[in-house]
Amino acid sequence: MAARVKKGDTVQILTGDEKGERGTVHAVLPKEDRVIIAGHNLIKKHQKPTGQMRTQAGIIEREAPMNLSNVAPVCRNCDRPTRVGFRTEDGRKVRFCKRCGEVMD
Repeated sequence: MAARVKKGDTVQILTGDEKGERGTVHAVLPKEDRVIIAGHNLIKKHQKPTGQMRTQAGIIEREAPMNLSNVAPVCRNCDRPTRVGFRTEDGRKVRFCKRCGEVMD
């Protein structure tokens, strides 16, 4: 499946408690159809000390993966959430905004 959202893209959250907020994609998990957005969808993880380095124990706050269908990429040109299309330009496959037609790559 083609990568409609890539690391570094600005996306808008479409569902949940953080609906309407924007963030930057920190990581994409294509096999799981999930995406991690920096500073959003925070969870509290109860961490035990592990290994030789003895990582710090306690309650850690970190970003949880979010389903890819719950976010929409934001076009830089029209500054609105949009669907992504693909076309070939100069022999390269590029992503483009379905609203304004601007190339996103």
